Amino acid sequence: MKLKLIIPIICLSITSSCTTSNNTEQEPVKAAVIVNTPVSEPKSEPKPVPPIVVAKAPVMPEPKTEPCEKRSFDNKITVNISEQKLHLYCNYGNDKQEVKTYSVSTSKYGIGSEAGSNKTPLGLHKIKNKIGDGAAQNTIFRARRNTGRKAIINKPNSGDLVTTRIMWLTGLEPGKNSGRGIDSYKRYIYIHGTAEEEKIGEVASHGCIRMFNKDVIDLFDRVDEGTKVEIIR
Repeated sequence: MKLKLIIPIICLSITSSCTTSNNTEQEPVKAAVIVNTPVSEPKSEPKPVPPIVVAKAPVMPEPKTEPCEKRSFDNKITVNISEQKLHLYCNYGNDKQEVKTYSVSTSKYGIGSEAGSNKTPLGLHKIKNKIGDGAAQNTIFRARRNTGRKAIINKPNSGDLVTTRIMWLTGLEPGKNSGRGIDSYKRYIYIHGTAEEEKIGEVASHGCIRMFNKDVIDLFDRVDEGTKVEIIR
C-alpha cells in the first residue's frame, strides 16, 4: 500500500509568498504595480496680447460767434417794447443777411425820455460805448466798472444789477432822446445782462434794455460801436 505525502501549503495573500510545512521559504512573488505618470505636454510660449487702443473722440473747437460786418448803416438793432424782443439785422461779408431775435425786458415804469423817470426812451440811438469785453458771464458791474463778483441769477431781491456786458446808448434825435433833461446817454440807458433772468419777456427794468446774460454776450460780439438801435412801441 502506497502512502501519499501531503505537504500543506500556507499562502499569505498579502505577500503572495508560500511556506511549506517543513519551513522551506520561497521567494515572494511581487505583484506588478502599474503607475500612470501623466506625460506633460511641452509648454508653449504665451502669445503676446496686443495693447488695447482706445480711440479718443476728436476735440471739436467751440463755434465762434461770427460778428456782423462793421458797416453801421447796414447792421441795425430794433427793440420792440410791445413784443419785448430785440431784433438784430446782421449783414455778413459774403452778402449773407440774418435776423437774430432775443427776448428782452424794458422798463416797468413805461415809455419816456425824462431824466429821473426810469422809463425806456423811444427813437433812434446808436451804441456809443461797449464795456465788459472778456468779463465772465454774470459778472456784476457798478458804475460800468467790473467788481470781480458774480451775480446769483434769480436770487430774490437781487435788485437792478448790471451784469456781463454793457452797450451804452446815445440818442440821435434832439428833443426826443438827446438834449437837456431827455438825454439817453446822460440817463445811462444801456443794453445789458441782468440777475433777474426770470423776468425777461416782461417789463421789469428801470429804463434799460435787459437781456439774458448768454444773449448779451452773443449780441456784444456781433456788433460794433456805432451800430444803430431803434426803440419802438
